Amino acid sequence: MKVRHCLPMLSLALLAACGRPQPPDTERPPEPQAGAMRDAIAQPLEKAQAARAAVEEAAGAESAALKHAESAQE
Repeated sequence: MKVRHCLPMLSLALLAACGRPQPPDTERPPEPQAGAMRDAIAQPLEKAQAARAAVEEAAGAESAALKHAESAQE
C-alpha cells in the first residue's frame, strides 16, 4: 500500500523538476557569406563592361579615322 502512495508523489516530484527549457543565450548573428558569391558574380560582369568600353572606344577611333580619311580625299 505504501508503494501505491509513494508512486504518485514520486511522479509529481519528477514532473515538478522538469521545467521549461531556458532560452538560448543571445548569440551573435552569423557572418554574411554572400560577399564571396557577390564578388564571384561581379568579377565577370566588370570584365565584360571593360571589354565593351574598349570595343566602343576602338569603334569610335575607327570612325574618326574613316572621317578623317574621307575629308583628306576631298
